[in-house]
Amino acid sequence: MVHQNLLLVLILFFFIALLYLWSERLKISYPILLVLGGLAISLIPTVPNVSLNPEIIFLIFLPPLLFEAAWTTSWKDFWARKESIFSLGFGLVFSTSLIIAHLSVAIIPGFTLALGFLLGGIISPPDAVAAASVLKDLKLPRRGITILEGESLVNDAASLTVFRFATIAVLTGHFTFTAAIVDFAVLAFMGIAVGLVIGHLLYLVLRYWAKSSRITSPIILMAPYLMYVTAEKFNWSGVLAVVSGGLYLSFHAKNFLNYQTRLQNREIWLMLVFLLNGFVFILIGLELPMIVDGLVGYSLKEAIGYGLLISATAILIRIILVFLTTYIPRMLTGSEKERENDPGWRLTFVMGWAGMRGVVSLAAALTVPLTTPEGSTFPHRNLILFITFIVILVTLVFQGLTLPVILRILQVPQVEEDLSVDDQMETIRLRLARRSADYMHEHYHSEIHSHGAVRRIMEQLQRTTTLGDPAQDDRTSVKELKKKIMLELIALQRVYLHEINDENKYDEEVIRDLEHNLDLEESRLEKK
Repeated sequence: MVHQNLLLVLILFFFIALLYLWSERLKISYPILLVLGGLAISLIPTVPNVSLNPEIIFLIFLPPLLFEAAWTTSWKDFWARKESIFSLGFGLVFSTSLIIAHLSVAIIPGFTLALGFLLGGIISPPDAVAAASVLKDLKLPRRGITILEGESLVNDAASLTVFRFATIAVLTGHFTFTAAIVDFAVLAFMGIAVGLVIGHLLYLVLRYWAKSSRITSPIILMAPYLMYVTAEKFNWSGVLAVVSGGLYLSFHAKNFLNYQTRLQNREIWLMLVFLLNGFVFILIGLELPMIVDGLVGYSLKEAIGYGLLISATAILIRIILVFLTTYIPRMLTGSEKERENDPGWRLTFVMGWAGMRGVVSLAAALTVPLTTPEGSTFPHRNLILFITFIVILVTLVFQGLTLPVILRILQVPQVEEDLSVDDQMETIRLRLARRSADYMHEHYHSEIHSHGAVRRIMEQLQRTTTLGDPAQDDRTSVKELKKKIMLELIALQRVYLHEINDENKYDEEVIRDLEHNLDLEESRLEKK
C-alpha cells in the first residue's frame, strides 16, 4: 500500500518534479515526460508493487481533475462553439467505444462486448491538459483551442458515463439498451441538477459570507468532492454534477473572487493538477510490473500488439470523425457556412491529430474493480490497464512530439474571424487606458497639474493611448494619493474588462490574462 512506501512515493514525486523542470528546458509537454517517467519507474527492478483501492482512486483523482477542467473552460467560448463541441464530444466517445468494443472482441480471445465498451469508454476522451501543454507555444487558431478544451470536458463526462454502464454490465452480466437509455437520462439530468444546486448554494456562501481567501479557497477545493459524493450517494452521475457545478461557479467567479483569492486559487489549482497528474503516472509505474505479470493467457508481445492496433484505430477514428463533424453540417445546411468560415483541411487535420489521451483515461483504468460481486477476479483487468497505458504512451509521445512538426509543415492559417492574441491584448489595453484617462480627467484634473506623481500616471496613460507627449518629470512624491488613484484605476479597469468580455468580441483567455495582470498589480500596491 502507498502509506507503507511513503518515502518511496516522496522520492518519486521529486523525480516527477525534475521531469517537469526538464520538460521546461526541452520545451516538451510535461505529460509526455510523465508517461515516460511512469514507464521508467516500472523498469526499476527493486521498486515494490504498490496499489490502491480502485474506488479510492476514482474519488480522489477524478472530481478535482474534472472540476479544474470545467473551472478553466470559458463558458462564452464554449457556447459559441457548442455545435462543434457537442457533436465531436459525444460523437467521438460513442463512435470510439462502439468501434473499439467490436474490434476488441474480434482480436482478443475471450473478450466480451461489455469489456470492449469498458475499454472504449476509458480510452475515448482526449486530454485537454496534454493538448494545451503541447500547443501553448504554438500558433494554433483560437477556434481550435476552444473546441479542444470544450470537447475534452464533454468527452470526459460522456466517456466516464459509458465506463460506468459498461462496468455495471460486466459485473452483473445484464444489459438492456432501453433500460440503459432511461437510466442514463435520469442519472444525467439529476447529476446536472445536483451540480447546479450545490454550485448555487456555494455561490451564495462565497459571495455573501466567505470574504477571506483563507476560507474561500478551501471551499472551492471541497466543491468537486461535495458535488460528486452527493450525486453518487443517490446513484446519480457524480461526473456530470462536478462538470455542471464547476461551469456554474466559474461563470459567476467574478462576483465572489477578489484579487487575493483569484491569485491564490490560480496557483492552488495549477499545483493540484500537476500533483494529481504526477501521482497517477507514479501509480501506473508502480503497478505496471504487477499488471504485466498478471497478463494470464496472453504474452507480452501479444498484449503490446493489441495495444498498438487499438491505438492506431483510436487515432484514425478521431481524424475521420473530426472531418465528418466539420464538413457534413456545412454540406447539409447553409446556416453553418453563414455562421462560421471554413476552417480548412489543415486546421481540421491538426484538430484530429491533437487527440492525445492522458490522466483521465489512466485514472479511469485504475478504477476498474479488482473483483466481481461473486469474489472472482475482474475479467481481463490487467490487459485493459496495459492496453490503456499503451494507448496513452502512443498518443502522448508519438502524437505529442509530432504535433509541433505537423503544425510547422502545414502552416495552419488563421481563419478570418480570428484576431491574434497579441492584437486582442493590444486592443483591450488601449481601451482600458482610454477609459482610465477619461476617469483621471474627470476626477483628478487639478491633481494632475499640482502633483508630479499623479501627472506621471496620466503621462503613462497618454503614452499608451498616444494622446500626447509626456510633460517634464518632477519629483513631487504623493505616495498615498498615487496609491489611491492606482487602486481606483485598477477597479475601474476590472469593471470595464468585464464589460468588454460581455461584448463577445475577444477570447476569454485573453480577458483572464489581463485580469490576472490587474490582480498582480493590485497585490503589489497593497503590499506597499
